[in-house]
Parts: sequence; structure tokens; C-alpha cells
Amino acid sequence: MNAPDHKNSDTSTLAGSAENEAAIPVEVAQNNQPSQYDQKESLLNKEHERNSEATPTSTSETSSWLKWRNATQQVLPIYLATHLAFLILTYLATLFTLGNFSTNSLHLHTLLDSWFRWDSGQYTHIATIGYDQHWTYAFFPLFPLLEKGLSFLTHDPFIAGLIISNIAGLGMLIVLYRLVERDFNAEGAYRTTLYLSVFPTAFFFAAAYNESLFLFFTLLSFYYMRQTNWWLAGLFGFLATLTRLAGLVLLLPFCYEYLRQRQFNLRAIRLNSLAGALIPAGLAIYSLYCYLHFHDALAFAHAQSTWHRQLQPPWQPLLNALTVISQTKMLSFTSIHNVLDLSACLFILILLILCFVGPWKFSRDHLAYAIYAAVIYLLFLISAGTGILPLASFSRFMLEVFPAFIVLSALGRKRNANLYYLTLSLTLLSFLLLQFLTGRWTV
Repeated sequence: MNAPDHKNSDTSTLAGSAENEAAIPVEVAQNNQPSQYDQKESLLNKEHERNSEATPTSTSETSSWLKWRNATQQVLPIYLATHLAFLILTYLATLFTLGNFSTNSLHLHTLLDSWFRWDSGQYTHIATIGYDQHWTYAFFPLFPLLEKGLSFLTHDPFIAGLIISNIAGLGMLIVLYRLVERDFNAEGAYRTTLYLSVFPTAFFFAAAYNESLFLFFTLLSFYYMRQTNWWLAGLFGFLATLTRLAGLVLLLPFCYEYLRQRQFNLRAIRLNSLAGALIPAGLAIYSLYCYLHFHDALAFAHAQSTWHRQLQPPWQPLLNALTVISQTKMLSFTSIHNVLDLSACLFILILLILCFVGPWKFSRDHLAYAIYAAVIYLLFLISAGTGILPLASFSRFMLEVFPAFIVLSALGRKRNANLYYLTLSLTLLSFLLLQFLTGRWTV
């Protein structure tokens, strides 16, 4: 899995110094020679200008369409390769059920049932019966609502959930590539989508979970913020918040980006700033639903206690995980799972720090990325769990800190960094997926 070849590509540093040769994600590549795609697009535009009677608007639309088509062409091999690997591992995982030299065989439906694990059952339950148990209030409504709607065609909300998740997963990668390509460069966009796709818990993008749907809406909201289309940014932020509470975080980068593009001049604020109110509106609608049906507007928050989550200082879950690891035997279920979750958490924390300091930090023009990453990471920490698995699900939650993968893509320009990440990440991805498929604890 090699990134597209972008020869003679130079990137400047955040401060604009030509002497600093560090590869950073905050600069748009200044190519000595245009890429094949740029040449193709340039020739197409010139021919269009010479021979057509089209208006400048239609030329712009053609250029935009070409960029989205190129993004799809770049990420589709990554998407197909990872999903083919998931399919092969799903097939091979049946050997763990059959056992050595067994003469038994399994029904083909077993392959599908292998993906019906943990939270998949919660979403399917809500889509089928509704919010009939207090612990289900913690799951926001858009994903199970879409499952219910599509189940009229599939006759099974779980299959509907798989379809939704996988379609959203492809859309998520396309938008991520286009966003990073627009703000940075095509080489970084390719590595960012590749690195996210092979992160150890990336198989949740293919499971009947809401991860891919949430990130799809989040990235679309970000894309339209950068495009200054505030109403679409607000709309997709609204959908993200209806999918997960973490969507509320989008309000801060929205406000920063809106003010930055107006040089922080309050007199330049216009009516379209109200689009930001759409983001918390998703939470307000679900709160209203909870109040009308359960007489508790914060039922979704109170339900977290059932899942052993509570508000706490952001450093406490990290310390708790370290304490559990130090007080349990090395080769125990509790110790190994805490090591996995803590490692993912600390790995993303390092990348998060690099969003703000060092040669890879985001510039002022791109600071919205760092703001989003920092706030959503803190949100996860302050609402973490308690007990023997204080960082439960954190290895999955780290997928949503997408700016960290932009920084990682810059580090990946070095051959060894690219090699180590891909080797270790693919190994862990395969292992954790096999754990998930065989019903072991992987949430």
C-alpha cells in the first residue's frame, strides 16, 4: 500500500521558513512540477475554455466534480483492500469455532452473525423495540432510526446497520481525502485516509456501529466550514450531534473558523453565523424527546452510570488505567486490555500534542483542526469509565480524533515511520478483529 507518487514536492514550514525541511501537515504543497492529475485537470479546463460556450460557473463545477472523482479513485482501493481483508478474516475466524479436525460445518449465515457483537445489539434493539430500557438512552437516535427505516427493505435492522455503516465509511474516506487535499496536499491526503483505515480498531467502520456515520457527518461539517458554506456546515454538525453526543464539539471549531475568516472582527458577523446553532440543536431535540417520553431531559447522561461512566478530571482515567496495570498480573485479561486501551490513548495524545507544538503543528489558518482534536479528546477523558477498565472503548473513540491522523501522515513521510506504523497497526487490527468476530471483549 504505497501512496501516490508526487515527485519533486516541497513543503514549507508553519512559520514559512525555507530552511526547515520537516514535513508538516499544515502547508499546501508547492510542486516544482504539477502532478498528473493537475496536468489533466489543467488541460481539460483549457480545452473547455477554448471550445465551449460554458459560463465560468460551469467550469468551476466541472473542476469541483473532477476533484471529488479523483478523491473517490484514490480512496476506493484502500476501502476495497481493507474490506477484502475483513472478509477473509471473517471466513478464517470460523476455525476458532470448529476446532481442530472437527467434522462439523457451519451455516454461511455464521459469517454475518460474527459481526453481531456488543453495541450492534443495542442499536438493533432500539431500532426494533425503541428506548424501552434506561441504559439504552445513552445511544443517540439517528443511527438506529436509519436502521429502522432501511429495515423496511432489508427486513433486518442489523443488516441495515451494516449497509449504513459501510456506505458511510466509504463516504467518510472520500470526504477526508478531499478535505486534507484541499487544505494541505494530495500525498498527505492519501496517507491520512490509509492510516485511519488501518488503525487497530478501524474495523468498527464496517461493523453495525455509528462510528463511520458520525465521522462522515463530522468531516462534511468541517469541509463546509472550510468552504465558508455555513448553513451546510451547521446542518451536518446537527446530524453529527444526533448521531453522537461528541458532535457537540463541532461548535467550537465552527465559531473559531467563522471568526478567523472575518479577521476576528465582530462587526463582520452576519446572519449566517446562526447556522452554528444547528449543531447543539441535535442535542436539544434528543433532550426534548427524553423529557417527553422519560420525564428526564438528561436521561442520556444519567444512563451513563449503567455503563460505569462518570464525570472526572481528565487525568484520572489515565492514572486509573496505570494503577490497574501495576496491580494486576501481566498476563491477565484486565492488564492486557488496559494496556491496549492506554496505548491507543497515549499514542493519539502524542499526536494531539504535535498538533500544537513542534514542526508539525497546525498553523493559525488550520487551528480549527487542533481545537476539534483537543476538545473531543478531553470530552472522552472527562466522561471515561470507572472500575477495572477505566478506558473501555477508548481504542475505538480515538478514531474520531481525525486531525491526529493528519499529523501522523506527515510523520509517515519518513520511510521507517511509515513501515513501523503500518506493520504494528495492521497486526493489531487483525488481532482485534479476530477477537471481535469470536465474541471476545472488544468494544
